[in-house]
Amino acid sequence: MAREVMRVTATSWRTVSILKALVILIFASTLEVGGDALIRLGLGGAIYAMAAGALSLFAYGLVVNKSGLDFNRLMGVYIAIFFLVSQVISFILFRQIPDDRILVGGGFIVAGGLLILVMT
Repeated sequence: MAREVMRVTATSWRTVSILKALVILIFASTLEVGGDALIRLGLGGAIYAMAAGALSLFAYGLVVNKSGLDFNRLMGVYIAIFFLVSQVISFILFRQIPDDRILVGGGFIVAGGLLILVMT
């Protein structure tokens, strides 16, 4: 019975750690992709958008590097999350729908990110 409680506790701790990392990385990637999108919009003439984009990119750098996660694992998982968030923002802001090559390539990116996240 005590071993089962220890396993559940260790499993729960790992699950909480993974969820915390995912939330941080989703937030960071939203800041980065959003900052890039704001700068793109700013190039069209909206100077305030460029300034907001610069602030967003700076905030991204702080969030991703203050997360406390191992850098090698962080970047592997982050790239997968970055891909997903960038596709969502691209669709919402620019009405761009990914084609089959983007979906297949992105599937490999996401599979690699999941492998890094779950297997380490």
